[in-house]
Amino acid sequence: MSNNPLKQYFRRPSIYIRLPSKGKYYDPGVLEMPENEEIPVYPMTAIDEVTSKTPDAVFNGQAVVDIIKSCVPSIKNPWKINSIDLDTILIAIRVASTGDEMDILSTCPSCTTEGKYGINLVQLLSEKQDINYDNTLKIRDLEIKFKPITYTETNKNNMTQYEIQKALVMLNEYEDSEEKRKQTQDTIKKLNFIMSEAIGNTIEYIKTPETSVTDMSFIREFLDNCDRQTNNAIREYSIELKNKNQLKPLRIKCSNCQHEYEQNLVLNITDFFV
Repeated sequence: MSNNPLKQYFRRPSIYIRLPSKGKYYDPGVLEMPENEEIPVYPMTAIDEVTSKTPDAVFNGQAVVDIIKSCVPSIKNPWKINSIDLDTILIAIRVASTGDEMDILSTCPSCTTEGKYGINLVQLLSEKQDINYDNTLKIRDLEIKFKPITYTETNKNNMTQYEIQKALVMLNEYEDSEEKRKQTQDTIKKLNFIMSEAIGNTIEYIKTPETSVTDMSFIREFLDNCDRQTNNAIREYSIELKNKNQLKPLRIKCSNCQHEYEQNLVLNITDFFV
């Protein structure tokens, strides 16, 4: 391939980005950070386009991983991308592949008219704020250090939540009240476990006056058995960090009734790369 006379026509980086994490919170071997901290992003190939529309690969997360490998070669293990940087990376791939603008469909909450609205992706990139996970949460004599979750954990949570939602829908099909009660209890237990596991995955360590606990099984056991006030404080702090990492809601003015409202932007690969 090095002698290919067509090599000069191969794709080249279309945009360079700085990660909100600045490369922090990554294990060795996951990210190859350039000295100037600007990561090159290449446009998608025809194979990437096909990958983005393959249902199984989209559902299990492999499509996102394969596309990031192709378009952002500085990221060696996309499964280990942290949650701080994921949206920025996906937006950058979209910009590199199709340009700055992206159309979304939105339904006005006032007149229920559905309209198509253009958004500027480069502006979205500029609005992404740096998230600091260096601070700790202190509860009495405990010091709790949080960390961003990886794409592996995010994808696992999404798939599990999908299965729980399917189970909740299927509850309506049970005619036997006792069986329905049993299945409901099982589903609630699974949901509580998912919530506890999700919060546990955001904790790097819990420091006591005597030791620092990093064993995830100990941390999850603590979350299941601490008092409600402590659990709520940890949950709220974790949610606060997550919300800071979310894209800002879009300001939309209805083309029909001129009503102005906000809409959250969720990056879904099935309609993001089109």
